[in-house]
Formats: sequence, C-alpha cells, structure tokens
Amino acid sequence: MLDRRSLLAAGAGLAALPARAQTNAAPFPNRPMRMIIPWPPGQATDVQGRIVAQMLTQRLGQNCIPENKPGAGGQIGTDFVAKSAPDGHTMLAASIGPITFSPLVQRTPYDVDKEFAPVCFYGLSAYMLLVKPDFPAADARAFVAEVKKSPGKYTYASSGIGGAQHLITALFCGRTGIDALHIPFQGSGPAMAAFLGGQVDFAIETVAAAGALVRNGQLRSLGITTAKRSPMLEGMPPLAEAADIPGYDIGGWNGLMVARATPAPILARLEQEMLAGLSQPEMKPPFAAIGVELEPQGPAAFTAQLQKERALFGPVIRQLGIRAE
Repeated sequence: MLDRRSLLAAGAGLAALPARAQTNAAPFPNRPMRMIIPWPPGQATDVQGRIVAQMLTQRLGQNCIPENKPGAGGQIGTDFVAKSAPDGHTMLAASIGPITFSPLVQRTPYDVDKEFAPVCFYGLSAYMLLVKPDFPAADARAFVAEVKKSPGKYTYASSGIGGAQHLITALFCGRTGIDALHIPFQGSGPAMAAFLGGQVDFAIETVAAAGALVRNGQLRSLGITTAKRSPMLEGMPPLAEAADIPGYDIGGWNGLMVARATPAPILARLEQEMLAGLSQPEMKPPFAAIGVELEPQGPAAFTAQLQKERALFGPVIRQLGIRAE
C-alpha cells in the first residue's frame, strides 16, 4: 500500500503533466517571426514582403520581422528558409525567379517540391519594357527594329542570372529576334542604378522597382509583359500587341512559403490569416501602388500556378538554350 508521502509525490507528478504538455504544444506563434526576403531592399518581393510582414504582425500578435538575405538570384535566402526549422516562425517571401525559373536553368541547393509548403499566392503583376528618355525609339516596334539593326551592341540589365528579369527579357529577345547582351546585378536596386547611370541600354522590370522612375520621367515604358491590359498601368500597351509578338503573356507573382515539414495546424493558421488579411479593402492600395492586382489564393491554387509555369517555360527555356553561367 502506498503511504501518504508516496501518494502526494505521485499527485504532484501528475499535476505537472498538463503544464509540460502545454509547453510542448505551445500555440503558434509563440515568439517573433522572420520574413526572409531573398532580394535587396526596394525590389518587388521586398516591398510585398514588408507589407505582408506588417499585416501578419497585426493579425498574429507577434512581430514578423523582414530580413533581407540577397544573393545568387534569390537562391541564398530561399535556401535559408528551405533548411530552417519547420515551425512556421521562418517564412519566405517567395517569387517566380528563385521558385520557378532558377530550378529550370540550373541546379539549385533546394528542391521546391520537397522542401517548401506553399501557403498563399498574392496575385500577378506585369513587367514593363524600359528605356531611357533619349533612346532612339518612340514605341515597342521601333525599339525592336532599332536593336535588331545592331546585333550585340545593346545591353540589358537584370536582378541576377536565372532570375525573373533575366528570363523574361531573354524570352522577349528570343521572340523578337533581338541579339542583346545580358548584364546581371545583385538585385533590382543595383540594376536600376546602373541603368540610370548609362551602363545598360534597356531593362524589363517591375512597377515596384521602376514605377516611380517612369512617373517622374527618368525612364520610359514601351509596354507591359502581360497580354491583359492593367488598370493600374494606363497607357502602357501589352508587348504582345505593341511589339507584334502574339502569345507573349508573362506576369510575375509573389507569395508566402514555409518549410515543407511545418505541421498542418500551423499551415492552416497561416493560410487562414493570409487569405483573410489580404482580402481586407485597406490592403489593395499598397499592392496597387506597385502594380499588383490582389487575388489571394491558397495552397492548391498556388501549387497549380507553379505547375502551369513549369509546363509553359520549361520547353521554351530548353529551346533557347538558357542556362545559368
């Protein structure tokens, strides 16, 4: 028979079990979160990542801290999240370059399908074909004719080898028969600085990175990369029409991803908060300011978008022989 002292000790041990179990199953989030942005400040993914981080801070009651980890066309920061603890506290500001394009043109240190869980897709945004005000062409058709007259003379900027700007521009050149030299930089900010400084002749860029430069007259936009006209980019015709390249229809996207092994309840909570937060009317203006039409969608639609892009771009990239150097 147990004596009084043994019973008290056993009771104390049982009383401690719920507290220990509660500690092991601490609610999410239970500490500050990190929004890893694999690009320098000012790039489209950076701008959107900071908007979303602020929204999640308000909705989840814990700070979500933006953290830039640029390099290797977005691969450094992307791989950091792939290898992070799968607990939802480290998130990726994901974009089309390192997630869709990079694995198609080179061996990446991460496997998108095996190491990432898509949470929320924000929407698509058009890119703009940009030149300096003194470029000797008034529209996209004249631009193509001018560049084709001098093969190898003209240069274009991108945010890095294998990134979205690089491949979208390379595909544009391939479809129009342009022979231009690619000059890669470490992100959109440095690329735009070099462009303004006269080091390159043209670029295809996002509204986030170059919209203000177009509005203040430092750059000219000759058209956008999506076949559908954008109400946020009035007066900018689709390049499919303006440069006479039917079927040219490419838009960039951004979204939220976390490590694949993140528990299902945490994924569900993040999806719920993302979809609810991005559906609020006050979220539309900051995204519209960078040319993004918000159409938030969950993991299933996000995954379908990735599969569609691979099927579309994979054959074209192989046909053009585009490989990261």
